[in-house]
Amino acid sequence: MAIYSVKARYIEEKIAEFYQKLTDGTIQNQKPDGQEIVNSMKRAKITEPNVIQWSEMCFCSPPLKHERETVYTQFLEDIETKVIEDYVEYEGELFMDFLAKQNKK
Repeated sequence: MAIYSVKARYIEEKIAEFYQKLTDGTIQNQKPDGQEIVNSMKRAKITEPNVIQWSEMCFCSPPLKHERETVYTQFLEDIETKVIEDYVEYEGELFMDFLAKQNKK
């Protein structure tokens, strides 16, 4: 088990679909890591244009293997991970707030 700092670029054309799946239970109900993915996206912050960063606990090798296979690679690209000691709070707008605003447009 390790905690990772994760940085990724979100795919703009897919953020409406990502938001829907994050909020309608589709991802949350995914076993074994759906709830952790939802929690991670609630922690994620936009740190640069089109880039989000968050901390996530993961039990697999390579890091976020299952999360990438099932969710992340559909909606995120250029995913970078590095092991960290504990969860980090990044500066920036909350990704979920951003998604909610985009969804209202």
